[in-house]
Amino acid sequence: MSKINFSGQSYDMPKEMSLLDFIKQNAKKESKDTIAAKFNGQEVDLTYIPETDGNLELIFTTTNEGLEILRHSTSHLMAQAVKRLYPNVQVTIGPAIKDGFYYDFDTDKPFTDEDLPKIEAEMKKIIKENIPVIRKIMTKKDAIEYFKKNNEPYKVEIIEDIDADTVSFYEQGDFIDLCRGPHVPSTGYLKSYKLMSVAGSYWRGDSNNKMLSRIYGTAFESKESLDNYLKKLKEAKERDHRKLGKELNLFSFHDEGPGFPFWHPRGMIIYKEVESYIRKENEKRGYVEIKTPAILNEELWHRSGHWDNYKENMYFTEIDETKFAIKPMNCPGGLIVYNSNIHSYRDLPLRVAELGFVHRHELSGALHGLFRVRAFTQDDAHIFCTEEQLADEIINTIDYYLSVYKDFGFKNFEIFVSTRPAKSIGTDEAWELATNSLINALDKLNISYKINEGDGAFYGPKIDFNIKDVLDRNWQCGTLQVDFSLPMRFEISYEGKDGRKHTPVMLHRAILGSMERFIGILTEHYNGKFPLWLSPLQVAIVNVLNDKNQIERVKEIANAFKNENFRVEIDDGNDNLGTKIKKYRLQRTPYTVIIGAEELSSGKLSVRTRSSKELKDIDLIEFIEKLKKESKERMNDSIFST
Repeated sequence: MSKINFSGQSYDMPKEMSLLDFIKQNAKKESKDTIAAKFNGQEVDLTYIPETDGNLELIFTTTNEGLEILRHSTSHLMAQAVKRLYPNVQVTIGPAIKDGFYYDFDTDKPFTDEDLPKIEAEMKKIIKENIPVIRKIMTKKDAIEYFKKNNEPYKVEIIEDIDADTVSFYEQGDFIDLCRGPHVPSTGYLKSYKLMSVAGSYWRGDSNNKMLSRIYGTAFESKESLDNYLKKLKEAKERDHRKLGKELNLFSFHDEGPGFPFWHPRGMIIYKEVESYIRKENEKRGYVEIKTPAILNEELWHRSGHWDNYKENMYFTEIDETKFAIKPMNCPGGLIVYNSNIHSYRDLPLRVAELGFVHRHELSGALHGLFRVRAFTQDDAHIFCTEEQLADEIINTIDYYLSVYKDFGFKNFEIFVSTRPAKSIGTDEAWELATNSLINALDKLNISYKINEGDGAFYGPKIDFNIKDVLDRNWQCGTLQVDFSLPMRFEISYEGKDGRKHTPVMLHRAILGSMERFIGILTEHYNGKFPLWLSPLQVAIVNVLNDKNQIERVKEIANAFKNENFRVEIDDGNDNLGTKIKKYRLQRTPYTVIIGAEELSSGKLSVRTRSSKELKDIDLIEFIEKLKKESKERMNDSIFST
């Protein structure tokens, strides 16, 4: 008998009883959604038979842990189906990843999307067979011999790199795979899955190795969850900022500058609005602004420490036989500016902002629209303060972050505090002060957060701000970072009350992160239907007939809007009204003003909103005032939507 502590009670568990049988006997209700378990904190299969006393926790399919196990098991299921259909294919690795899984295969003929339905059908057959999934242990030597015999050289290579005498495997019928586990008890547990796409990949990510054929898939605990996920994927595809950027004439990418966005006039309006917003908010909150060079001496990057961490992602040039680098970050330039003057404790806190244009080399395969580019503007700021001022500066800065996200229409966040890693610089006291200041600020503002133990940078703890968009996707944007390294490397100081030199505390602050990426997020969040204050074109004014009086009235109304600094466009051409309205609807224009004989006679306006709501007999002055209110208050929806 083993003593098992489970759900607040103690049980006597007979020898040779598996956890699955124990759960069915003592937790029938929970057993349906249980996929694996933790025994004494260690993840184990449900077929596991305890040999000692211990604590038992269940892992449910609806949790992140459970979904990872489910998806990893589905990866094995897919590999088994592929091996049945294509016996000569060699298997490599097949991990669970965010929202799904993949498996890489070495095959003479790469898989195509047309192969996926056939593989899915074979997976369905294997599920119906409900094959037991059995964990086995082999010696390293036996495992190598087994996979050599079965012509699986990639598995042999993996096992040879394992520093252990034994390795674990999972066997399901005619398929066996190297794996730590845990996995589902049988293939019948896997029911809601979808193979998504194919791609090429290099073995171990090295372009010098052979190109493999990768199949991506996803799996969920229920058909309903899978259907919801696929629905969101479809909507995300329709909202893809690369597609909308082209349709709305915002930006483009070209072979002449891969990874470097070309901003079109309409896109530049959004860019400048975002930039202007940040500048005004910085000014309100006591920031001064600087601008530092794009190209700086290579030696500076050795001094800052970026050389060791970012050399592979930097661009270089040579001027007058001196080596220079195009900056990948704004920080060193900001510290040079700080050191250009003598500072007193009376000058602190000093908040210094820079909308700096940086360049980082990304591999061509990693580029992705505005989300992953090689040149972008970072809304950086560096705050220099005393230790006594640190807590208040953090509180004020967090408040700034949340205010910005709210203004752009993001109401839900996930916030993470990353603490001291194993390798770090700075004293225990400094780390404790900085970490506690971050945590206490969040507590004081009544903001929930999660701790990422040991995930801070070597030079200081940080807060990461993840915003959630309308599709419930997380986007990591803002970072608030305490830095113990750069102040020491650049020997920055201020004169204290005691007349001595002291090193200030330094905070890195980026709210939007990359402005380009943030505009990409905004584009998808709003599906191109930007709030009025951000819309490239705010009001379109059209005439019904090619009538001189109507055209004059259209121009008169346009001037009234322009005088109030609205972005206006006139269409007084000969197209019919339906064509004109459709044009502006496709452009996601917030308001289309229509002037026909009736409006000319009454002096009132007819307005069509972006959502096709019709407004009749609107007074021009009243309409302008309402739009001014909508724009000033940065409303996410039309003021007429309620």
